[in-house]
Amino acid sequence: MKHRILFLFILCAVVLNAQNEVPTEPAQDSIKRKAFLKQLGNGFFPTNYFNFDLRYLIKYNQYEGVRTGIGAETNRAFSEKYRVNSYLVYGFRDARFKYSLGGGFRVSEVSNTWLNLSYTDDLQETGSTNFLTDKRFFQFFEPRLLNIDLFHKHITKSISIEHEFSSKILSETQFSTSKIDPTYEYGFNLGGNVFNNFTISSAKTTLQWSPFSKFESTKEGIKETKDGFPKFTLQYTKSFKNVLKSNFNFSKFDFRTIYQIGDSKSAHSRITIVSGIASGDTPLTHLYHAYPNNINKATILQRFSVAGLNSFETMFFNEFFSDKFATFQFKHYLAPFKITERYKPQMVLISRYAIGDMAHSQRHENITFGSLEKGYTESGFELNKLFFGFGLSFTYRYGAYHLPEIGDNVAFKFTFNVSL
Repeated sequence: MKHRILFLFILCAVVLNAQNEVPTEPAQDSIKRKAFLKQLGNGFFPTNYFNFDLRYLIKYNQYEGVRTGIGAETNRAFSEKYRVNSYLVYGFRDARFKYSLGGGFRVSEVSNTWLNLSYTDDLQETGSTNFLTDKRFFQFFEPRLLNIDLFHKHITKSISIEHEFSSKILSETQFSTSKIDPTYEYGFNLGGNVFNNFTISSAKTTLQWSPFSKFESTKEGIKETKDGFPKFTLQYTKSFKNVLKSNFNFSKFDFRTIYQIGDSKSAHSRITIVSGIASGDTPLTHLYHAYPNNINKATILQRFSVAGLNSFETMFFNEFFSDKFATFQFKHYLAPFKITERYKPQMVLISRYAIGDMAHSQRHENITFGSLEKGYTESGFELNKLFFGFGLSFTYRYGAYHLPEIGDNVAFKFTFNVSL
């Protein structure tokens, strides 16, 4: 735990220094400064022809320990029709390099249609779901990543096409083939044949619809000028057995919607609903968890870490897996407490609910987990921005999955909120 907290403080110092190291400038230079900070806020450090991707600078998780490296992609000054992106990282605990190399070319400027190719050798969290269109949006700090320990290695070759039906409807379709090798003891038993590693060839298509957002054309392309709600994301995945040596035939349908009531600058509420269903012969790597964020330690203080943005803080890692699930999260943000012009802590009231089920759980060998069929509930609060972006959160687990020991139902953690 000390290593995680030390790592977090180092990261925060870097971020806050980046925010404050630019001196006060004449009005003539303020536009350049704002443009630079906006690029940082989007996750990139700009140069003449390349933008360095800050996501790969430094991270930490339970399997790799400290993960550090560098990523970059070409910008419009390099070419408006072609792009190249790549990253190289190293995990100090598993002593292994991971990397990706990709590129694309623009098929149509009017619809911002791109054809992309990539080759990736990296890790992915077991049970996680990634929407293809999410990669176009940046999150500087991912608190939950600090605690993840269940990963699978994958070597993935993919081809994809991005297309904008309109400024409010983004789409991406991808075909990929992946060699999967869990980093933990796992066997997927199908009729007596046990697969410890496997190949999956699949097609995936994603639509993201933001009907109430507003957009405008800029030199960098279409930019969102008003964050409107609700937003909807749909994704369908189909795996094909015997295509490029693929071992399994299954399908998945995933859905997410986000709705906000009120102005984010004052009191407001936000509702997030996520659901998914998998059918067919689906290994654990491609099933669902409910984004747990509680470390498997004995006491509250040993579990003291960093609260995630949309995770279940009292749910232990690897406690539940599902082939069908839904989560409901409600957050009510009270108006910030205006103590001074710059010091404005904010309280957030939180309630979360998850339900799910698992058919054929006996297929998944060498790993023990429960189901969410009775419904999982937790509630609590956050007090954010108390000190340099840090805050505190308290969450309590109750209902059908309430544990006998009171302390095991409690999660007390840091929060961290910073905007560039």
